[in-house]
Order: sequence, then C-alpha cells, then structure tokens
Amino acid sequence: MAVPPWLEPLLTTPFFSTCSVHGDAARSECNMYCLDCSGDSFCFYCRSSRHKDHQVIQIRRSSYHDVVRVAEIQKVLDIGGVQTYVINSARVLFLNERPQPKTGKGVSHICETCGRSLLDPFRFCSLGCKLVGIKRNGDASFSLEAKNEMGMERGEGISRRISSSSSSREEDELREGSQQDIYPSTPPPPPSSARRRKGIPHRAPLAS
Repeated sequence: MAVPPWLEPLLTTPFFSTCSVHGDAARSECNMYCLDCSGDSFCFYCRSSRHKDHQVIQIRRSSYHDVVRVAEIQKVLDIGGVQTYVINSARVLFLNERPQPKTGKGVSHICETCGRSLLDPFRFCSLGCKLVGIKRNGDASFSLEAKNEMGMERGEGISRRISSSSSSREEDELREGSQQDIYPSTPPPPPSSARRRKGIPHRAPLAS
C-alpha cells in the first residue's frame, strides 16, 4: 500500500479550533488526530476519553502552517524525500504545500510538485506534495514495509557482493594451489662448486 487510508483525511482536516465539548478547559485546542479513526481533530481531553489506546499524533503550527514532528510521523509513515526543518529545537515537516510567490534565481533545490525552493536536496516540501508526486509518477511510497524491504534488498545485495568477492578470492586461491600441485616449483640451485680460497699457511713451531 503506497498511501495509508488515513493520510488524505489528515491533510484535509482543519486544526486549532476550540473543542465544542471542553471549550472552557485550558487545553481545549483541537490539535490531535487519530490514525485509527480518521475523523475530526480533537483536544487533549478528548484523547484521554475517546482515543486512549489509539494511534494519535499531535499537530503543531509554524507561521500559520500545520507541521508534525518527525519523531512522531516517521513511526507510521515513510517520509523519505520530504524536506524537514528544525523549529524550536524539534525537527518537523509540513503537512501541506505552502504558497510561494516566485522561486528566486540560483535556487539549487525545488519541490517537484509545487516548485517551492528547498534548503536541502529533497524531492518534496511537504507530505501533501509527496502524495501528489506518488499519484502522478508512482516512483515513491509512504509505506514503511516497502522502505524496510528496500533496505533488506540493499543489504542482501551488499552481502551477495561481499560473498561473491570472497568466493572469487577462494577460487583464485584454490586455482593457484592446484597449479602449484600440477606444476611444482623449481628446486633451488645446488651450492656453488667454486674453489674455496686457501687460508694463510701456519708453520709448525721450531723445536727448542
């Protein structure tokens, strides 16, 4: 499954309204979303009473745009290719496309979907733009299973290359050994028979 069923409802859900049930409470802002229910946004108190054992993520806001922490969303979604940002010491990514008047000159990286300039060599500026890219080209995925399978295939490929290289070395060593058995090495030459130089003669001592 390239796109989980809860993603599109998440991207179209309005956040940060006041909860109709807990409007008088301190934390009544609707900034939670349940991945199991895929319904409306809800507040902190609704989570405790209605979504206690569900998968819930918290939506935050940066410059009037909805963001989610990478630490939360990467547990349920492959966010590969989406530009991330550090805001208030937390790494986040944007849910949807943000309007940009005009891309400046000399920009090295732009979103493949909306053309927004990016800080780093990513493909998309937001989850929404990645969703559009998947529907348009089909060359990306939100599935963590597909990501894990690709990682396993990559690891298996590396293992096969290492194994193949080791096997080749072993075959070469075996081949060299068999050649040594068939063609034994030439024995070392015999010691030189050149005439040794005589030493200085010594006379016998004279008898007294």
